[in-house]
Amino acid sequence: MKVLVLNSGSSSIKYQLFRSEDWVALASGSVSRIGEPEGEIKAEWLDASGIRQSGRARVTIPTHQDGIDRIVKALHETRVLGDVSELAVIGHRVVHGGEHFKHPTIVDDAVAEAIQGVVPLAPLHNPAHLAGIEVARRLFPTVPSVAVFDTAFHQTMPRTAYRYAIPEWLYREHRIRRYGFHGTSHYYVAKRAAAMLDRPLETCNLITLHLGNGSSATAIRDGKSVDTSMGLTPLEGLVMGTRCGDIDPAIHFYLAKNLGLEIDAIEDLLNRQSGLLGICGVNDMREIDRLAEEGNDAAELAIGITAHRIKKYIGAYSAELGRVDAVVFTGGIGENAAEIRCRACEGLENLGIKMDDTANYALEGRGERCISTPESTVQVLVIPTNEELEIAQQALAATSEAPCDGLSETFRVGG
Repeated sequence: MKVLVLNSGSSSIKYQLFRSEDWVALASGSVSRIGEPEGEIKAEWLDASGIRQSGRARVTIPTHQDGIDRIVKALHETRVLGDVSELAVIGHRVVHGGEHFKHPTIVDDAVAEAIQGVVPLAPLHNPAHLAGIEVARRLFPTVPSVAVFDTAFHQTMPRTAYRYAIPEWLYREHRIRRYGFHGTSHYYVAKRAAAMLDRPLETCNLITLHLGNGSSATAIRDGKSVDTSMGLTPLEGLVMGTRCGDIDPAIHFYLAKNLGLEIDAIEDLLNRQSGLLGICGVNDMREIDRLAEEGNDAAELAIGITAHRIKKYIGAYSAELGRVDAVVFTGGIGENAAEIRCRACEGLENLGIKMDDTANYALEGRGERCISTPESTVQVLVIPTNEELEIAQQALAATSEAPCDGLSETFRVGG
């Protein structure tokens, strides 16, 4: 059987098709610029000989339904998918599940309504996810659609970690609290780290660092998330590509009172014009590294601020966990930016972290690897993430295990 994973954005859809027997990715790709005069579809697939092929085309893609139609057509034309009966399940990435969802969940009308109810917490993401889910349910009524939530892994956080020090009614009536994101990635690399440590996940204490255009840190005790850096939204926490991360909340008031900025302008400034882009004008860490090597002071500052913030979270989560078995780097920056890893762990020998510079800066062996010295009591690991694979596996498991409906008892729709 095969599992299709869809990640629907406001103007794009990414996809992967897996063979469930061995979890080989048979195909992947995207449709982009949905609703624009000219869209694009990109596809990669394994041919009958197991050789990877690729192609792209520029086409008009008016709606999400047209986009998914194009994806299915590409899967059929490349012969990686025959009849729809080959599909066991369709897994959908959903950014925000609020307090409703703690598990991957088979989507029915009540679940779709609950996801819609969380839209105020993720207005840029959840409507697009719902659009993809609705199209998939309509096109494939006999194939279960399973929602896998970025926030679900963090639902094990204690109140002391997820509550903000604001009036209680704001939490009770409006659900303003820390939710955390990148949960699928943090869970995937935590499982891989446990395997590398040759220990059951439920015995592992880990600090996982998902570093990319969006970045977050998570403290994992006995295999469960107990704290994470992102909050009500993905804006809080580490320095990111265009997001500021942690700042004094009074800056919002200052911008409004002294610069006359409206709330929408402040939101755009902090979400899309800040972070690495705001510091040095570039949000691609590869380009920032190049500029820093050429002596660009702003690029050097961007690297320094980013590593400084990561180091603070490593220290804080080390204190919170007490015992740390491994620090795990993942994501585009975490997997590839050796200088960021070096600076983030530099001077943390008192926490049991001793980096092996040769292993850290080695160009070969880009897969899973240990970059700490044998004397390091805390292992430092680099683990490439695979969120699509994790979504596929969780989606298939949900159809066989069916852990109720994924909705928490307290926050059911209508309850």
